[in-house]
Amino acid sequence: MTDRLLVLVRHGQSDWNLKNLFTGWKDVDLTEKGVTEAREAGRKLKAQGLIFTVAYTSALVRAQRTLDLMLAEMGQSKIPVIKDQALNERDYGDLSGLNKDDARKKWGEEQVHIWRRSYDIAPPGGESLRDTAARVLPYYLTKILPRVLRGEHVLVSAHGNSLRALVMVLDKHTPSSITKLNIDTGVPMIYRLNADSTVKSKVDLAA
Repeated sequence: MTDRLLVLVRHGQSDWNLKNLFTGWKDVDLTEKGVTEAREAGRKLKAQGLIFTVAYTSALVRAQRTLDLMLAEMGQSKIPVIKDQALNERDYGDLSGLNKDDARKKWGEEQVHIWRRSYDIAPPGGESLRDTAARVLPYYLTKILPRVLRGEHVLVSAHGNSLRALVMVLDKHTPSSITKLNIDTGVPMIYRLNADSTVKSKVDLAA
């Protein structure tokens, strides 16, 4: 039987994750911990014996570098890598670059929580999760999913919210339940799909 494999990984810890800043489309690099997380993700995937056909990542360096480090650990650096901003993190607009605690002092705990976790309420000048899904899901359906359904093994290195948009569909979350989902940095999620694109199995390689 064809193994329809899709592996999703959120990038390792970034400089702005560490500093508690809203990052969004700001192009920041990994911390030392983030590099370690990326390498460990690669080792975990190698231990599973997974061989990938193609990899996808965003236009942002933290996801690209995570992917490079994972592929290096697996000895698979020569596979095709496709980069597209459709997989970018959610755009936090006016919040980008602000400390999350400072934002709470300015707008209030409840308002910042709504911006961060609601499905369809966007921060000023930015994207809601629904907006993010509106660019991530068409890209997944037209570019990534057809390759998985052909039996190719696909690795995606992206971001907390772009992956939440995908997981919402794969795991059949509602707009309410997705607000409670957090995706950890550097933890591979291994999906095997049925021929109709539904999920056959999921394994989370948490530590």
